[in-house]
Amino acid sequence: MSAHKETLGFQAEVKQLLQLMIHSLYSNKEIFLRELVSNASDAADKLRFESMSNPALLDEDGELKIRVSFDSAARTLTVADNGIGMSRDEVIEHIGTIAKSGTRKFFEALTGDAQKDANLIGQFGVGFYSAFIVADKVTLTTRRAGAAAESGVRWESTGHGEYTLEAVDKPNRGTEVVLHLKEGEDEFLNDWRLRHIVRTYSDHISLPIEMKTVATADEEGKEAAETEETFEAVNQASALWARAKSEISDEQYREFYKHVAHDFSDPLAWSHARVEGRQEYTELLYIPSRAPFDLYDRERKQGVKLYVRRVFIMEDTEKLMPHYLRFVRGVIDASDLPLNVSREILQESKDIDAIRAGCIKKVLGMLDDLAQNDADKYASFWREFGQVLKEGVGEDFANKERIAKLLRFHSTAGESDAADVSLADYVGRMKEGQEKIYFITAETLAAAKNSPHLEVFKKKGIEVLLLVDRVDEWVGSHLHDFEGKALQSVAKGELDLGALEDEADKVAQQQAEEAAKPVIGRIAAALGERVKEVRATARLTDSPACLVVGEHDMSAHLERLLKSAGQDVPDVKPVLEINPEHVLVQRLSSEADEARAADLAQVLYDQALLAEGGKLDDPASFVKRINRLMLELSA
Repeated sequence: MSAHKETLGFQAEVKQLLQLMIHSLYSNKEIFLRELVSNASDAADKLRFESMSNPALLDEDGELKIRVSFDSAARTLTVADNGIGMSRDEVIEHIGTIAKSGTRKFFEALTGDAQKDANLIGQFGVGFYSAFIVADKVTLTTRRAGAAAESGVRWESTGHGEYTLEAVDKPNRGTEVVLHLKEGEDEFLNDWRLRHIVRTYSDHISLPIEMKTVATADEEGKEAAETEETFEAVNQASALWARAKSEISDEQYREFYKHVAHDFSDPLAWSHARVEGRQEYTELLYIPSRAPFDLYDRERKQGVKLYVRRVFIMEDTEKLMPHYLRFVRGVIDASDLPLNVSREILQESKDIDAIRAGCIKKVLGMLDDLAQNDADKYASFWREFGQVLKEGVGEDFANKERIAKLLRFHSTAGESDAADVSLADYVGRMKEGQEKIYFITAETLAAAKNSPHLEVFKKKGIEVLLLVDRVDEWVGSHLHDFEGKALQSVAKGELDLGALEDEADKVAQQQAEEAAKPVIGRIAAALGERVKEVRATARLTDSPACLVVGEHDMSAHLERLLKSAGQDVPDVKPVLEINPEHVLVQRLSSEADEARAADLAQVLYDQALLAEGGKLDDPASFVKRINRLMLELSA
């Protein structure tokens, strides 16, 4: 049966993606075969899983396999599987459109640099489309497992904006992809070349990848009618993670990562171990070298696949890996879970809890090893995934101290603008008598470095950590101490340097506070309800004033973050701290005109607010006030 052929248009993003991919990946074009074989393997995994609750899906064809063949005369290359197959709607969803959240962000991330864009394309998981690197037409014929023979679907396209769909008879379930090769791509019509590609990129696939047996001279002489086509597996056809580590090369580990993660880049590190005891399982976990474009998309799938006795069960379950380790890719193969385990059962499973705890320990162990033994690789990891790992400080109480040791920050003592200072580095450099780890949060590194709150710390040579990631407010609210040293924001509470202050400092501060009482009262009267308090401080050496909040109040930076996210926040009035030695404060103190003194007080407050990244409620009045003062004071 052949029904009416329907012509449909690709989603706009698909057309753009096809052009980008063809040009970006052409230098590594043989990966198309790896991608098509990987898709076929996934289809077999899905069929195994669905057949556990519906054995009839396997019909009489329970031996799952992938076949790669070619026709030199027709110049076609075919990859076929007897996996789950697709319905018409699934073909449109998976091939005609890109049904992924974060699509727009993906295209915004493209740079025009072919090499960089190739990495992004790999992260996006567009394996099927890679066929158009070498083919000028692709024909896909598929039938969903359990559907009737007449429910077959044929999809065909030249990759230029449109595709056709028609209903066809397909006797067997599964999917067949036929590539009509472009001129000049004859290398993919060569038996040896195809076997080499399969063994290089897909040897780890756990089901057989078959190709026709190569005929000997004697066999070629026989009549075709007497010679039945035979196929042989060209890969090992065993789950890579189930093999002994000694039997697996680093290159095989890397290729398996690219299969399981749908990533074109090599991983940064991996851990492969068999755990025995009350729970028996094998884990093969990878840390990628590059962050996916949708790393912060809450709807994105997690990266660890769950198998039970080598049967694929599910992926993207947070029960296997916490959200702050969502960048991890790999496989967990459990021995003791039931094959029909569901997500609901996983939520209550003590066995899964134990496996999860063990895998978290393994991942943190990998990161420990990188941090201690390969600083360059760890710096690369931190650039890509540091902000995500920081989330673990608040999410994973059991491992908070271990995560804290892995954190890296900018610092006033840093030798570069890289975030490369650990808390242990900081503690090792603390001054004699210093009891606290000082930090400041800000929206940018420049704002942190130039904050007036740092002035006395710079004067005394006390290191301050510069926290400039959005997640750092979360870190500061959950990480209260490290190795017995309390973390202290330099923008909260009154300045207390403890033993770092000598007696002369304390006496000078007391004298300054006493002398500043009149000007403090004047400023407080002018500002009224805008501030909780006005006080003199020793934390300023160059600036006239700064704003601080109470020790237990929300920081101004966090308040701005929450407001920008549309959340209601409590109204916290700041404290204005003034530097009595500054010429502007002294000018205000001596000002006889009360109106002008009030203007100067307002300017001090507004400048302090701007210096810490805040926004003025009334910018126009600020400008008028500045202009008026400039004209009056210069007259």
